[in-house]
Amino acid sequence: MRALTVIPSQKDSLAVTEVPDPEPGEGDLLVEGLAVGVCGTDKEIAAGEYGWAPPGRDRLVIGHESLGRVRQVPGGNSVRQAPGGSSVRQVPSRSGFAPGDLVVGVVRRPDPVPCGACAHGQFDMCRNGRYTERGIKELDGYAGQSWVVEPEYAVRLDPRLADVGMLLEPTSVVAKAWDEVEKVGARAWFAPKTALVTGAGPIGLLAALLGVQRGLEVHVLDRVTDGPKPALVRDLGAVYHAGDAGEVAAKVRPDVVIEATGAGPVIFAVAANTAPYGIVCLTGVSSAGRRITLDAGGLNRDIVLQNDVLIGSVNANLGHYAGAADALARADLAWLNRLITRRVPLEAFHDAFTAGPQDVKVVIEL
Repeated sequence: MRALTVIPSQKDSLAVTEVPDPEPGEGDLLVEGLAVGVCGTDKEIAAGEYGWAPPGRDRLVIGHESLGRVRQVPGGNSVRQAPGGSSVRQVPSRSGFAPGDLVVGVVRRPDPVPCGACAHGQFDMCRNGRYTERGIKELDGYAGQSWVVEPEYAVRLDPRLADVGMLLEPTSVVAKAWDEVEKVGARAWFAPKTALVTGAGPIGLLAALLGVQRGLEVHVLDRVTDGPKPALVRDLGAVYHAGDAGEVAAKVRPDVVIEATGAGPVIFAVAANTAPYGIVCLTGVSSAGRRITLDAGGLNRDIVLQNDVLIGSVNANLGHYAGAADALARADLAWLNRLITRRVPLEAFHDAFTAGPQDVKVVIEL
């Protein structure tokens, strides 16, 4: 079969290559790959900045924002064809899945030791770093025409999400961020009213979606003043801002900030201007080596005297995937479709790794 592969740490090695058809192990699902989303992590792997091939291999199949359709379930049941060529969905197997189900594969797997967090199903919080990740670290990803996945690491989607299901993985990331915010808030009385999301890329827009679904007054800050982002924010019922981060935060005084830019000046500007008991959740990864000047003493004073919190959040566990699937199922389908601004075929993968001025989310169709 064809798959999008890379030699980790080797720049310009990204290519569509022929790889062996995956062989499902006992209990695995065999899935037809439909599409993958492309994010900053994929671009960094393609640039040779990091990534790890499976042991004994040179190339890694990339792609962690997956979408597929179950072809075969444990026990050998597969999609069969009815007269006229249409597929017939069979009854679920003991795996809980049936041929024809729309599914997404979870990215991370717990470390083999395991650490305490992984042993409790919280592999997103792995303590020793020995986890593996599909399409990133030592496990092939989902950017192939077929793939296998263990049923316990597959998430069934509402069939209505057939065109946008690859948004589940980034939605799981913000589902975790909101979960973390709510757990931290629960240390005392917590009734947030206002949220500020910094960054209107896919993560920021999906974070705003989940904030609106929670009934909050949501504000979104980004640099652009035209293109699809302002309209996407407004059509959520949120407020779009394109000004200075500190000024916007000082005006909004958010109870919650979901930070999705990774930009140091933005992070500290909003952290200094939350409401008392404000919670800032960092989801964007900053580039190292960039220096900024800030009043560290003043920021520390505000955090201490107002019981503020800054937390980091990355990856997601099975509970977050389930929450994300529910959030997407409740979202406006037309709005979700507008997040995907370009769809390119596998042969034109290079186009997906070249940013366009109107891009929000780019998808490779397999």
